[in-house]
Amino acid sequence: MKEECPKMFALLFLLLASPGLLALQVLDQHYWMKVSAEDLRESLNVKPNKRIAKNVILFVGDGMGPNTATAARIYKEHEYGYLSWERFDHVGAVKTYSNDRQVPDSACSGTAMFAGVKTNIHTLGVHSTVKRFDCDGSAVKENQVVTLAKLAQDAGKATGIVTTARVTHATPAAMYAHSSFRDWECDTRMPYYASKCKDIARQMIEDEPGKNFNVIMGGGRQQLMTDPPATAEDPIAEGATTCKRLDGLNLIAEWARRMENKKVKFALPKNRKELLDMDTSKTDYVLGIFCNDHFPYFHAVNHSDTSVPTLEEMTTKAIKVLNNNKNGFFLMVESGLIDQGHHNGKARIALSETVQLSIAVNSTMKLLEAAGIKEETLVIVTSDHSHTLTISGYPDIGSNILGIAGKSLVDKTPYTILNYAVVGRHNFKMKAVNGTVVREDPSKVDTTSYDYRAAGVVPDATNFHGGSDVFVYATGPNAYLFHRMHEQTYVAEVIKYALRIGNYTPKPLLAKSQRSGSSSLISSVIMIIMAQLLFRLKNLM
Repeated sequence: MKEECPKMFALLFLLLASPGLLALQVLDQHYWMKVSAEDLRESLNVKPNKRIAKNVILFVGDGMGPNTATAARIYKEHEYGYLSWERFDHVGAVKTYSNDRQVPDSACSGTAMFAGVKTNIHTLGVHSTVKRFDCDGSAVKENQVVTLAKLAQDAGKATGIVTTARVTHATPAAMYAHSSFRDWECDTRMPYYASKCKDIARQMIEDEPGKNFNVIMGGGRQQLMTDPPATAEDPIAEGATTCKRLDGLNLIAEWARRMENKKVKFALPKNRKELLDMDTSKTDYVLGIFCNDHFPYFHAVNHSDTSVPTLEEMTTKAIKVLNNNKNGFFLMVESGLIDQGHHNGKARIALSETVQLSIAVNSTMKLLEAAGIKEETLVIVTSDHSHTLTISGYPDIGSNILGIAGKSLVDKTPYTILNYAVVGRHNFKMKAVNGTVVREDPSKVDTTSYDYRAAGVVPDATNFHGGSDVFVYATGPNAYLFHRMHEQTYVAEVIKYALRIGNYTPKPLLAKSQRSGSSSLISSVIMIIMAQLLFRLKNLM
């Protein structure tokens, strides 16, 4: 019995110490009073950081609406835990509607965040005067917005994009492209009437600000080159939502030739090992295209030397490269597969990808601390739009967020905690039997599987976006400016102000020599005037 006691105490300690098992404890009023008092103490010690930011890192969880963040928190940390950014000192919210739609897509919302302008759905980097498919309008210089990337480059800062989606996909493309339709990613998607316009991939490599990025990492090789290598693990993607280049161009090789001509230090990592082996101290430019289409979902990657890198690995490497610039940097990091998981109706995948974003943010904060640049770096975490994911059913604390909530009192059939509103046909789980609507019983399948498609109410072509507001979390210089409900365009405004770029660029002061010269000139003029006055007075006398 004595030998068993230490084991029992050890087990009890583990149970009590685990946030995920707090539900097993009796959390009385003393616990909650202590938690709230500690939260207040920390809040009272928050002081606004008003210094000018040298660097800005903007994390975008594509499709990470409030319910996605909540569900991911419970999935990873349980009810009592937090995702990494949820402990940032400053939190606000932004309204995501576009110029013409209550519910946006990533193109118009990306333009709002990266250029400070609300535009029309499916359009990139253009003003609202340009309608969808209007190639001629998008080519007019006055109709094109100026992005944060261009302003940062003009200020001498390094710039970069990191994504788990294609680098030509809507969110990253909003950093550099001017296009009246987001799907014009490569030559084979350009219609005959758009022959005067460049596809998005060419804009990234050939035009400003894309060609000046110090870091570009993500997927989308088949958009950038004709006949890209393909394997069983990385096939050529087919379908209406992607494209493959057929015009004979190799934009990756074109980028490399330009780097050679500029005589700069650059790298072209093609897989995880090449990225991890890259010496960031000897690298100023990186074009890392790791697969033909979007990245595979994190849970499906074998994480070997030849696989794609993780979001965390790309982000930390990008920061190290960008930090070589003594003037600072602006980096946009997108967790693009949250959105893809939701569009496919696979809630667990969306939550898993959100967790990967949390890991990337956590590692970023540690890296900034180690590099001694945390206090001069504004870090923002937000989303471009939400999805229609719901959390419902009064499940018990400690329940698996992917599990069953309970049984309907109406049709007597169980239902899951997570469900959607508008869904693709695979998520529509109702059918008519003898004139009665019958729901599929989710308790008879594995709802915790990555491939399980949560039930929805309205069937459509795919799971649609949601129109809810999304949160914006911030820490670092000027993070306090996120403090209430804002327009989504406000994100760009804060970044410009924090970095003092664009219309917030300080007016140059007169050089010391100019000031002293001006003072001498003024003194001389005064002496001449006084001499003339004295001469006149003398003559009068």
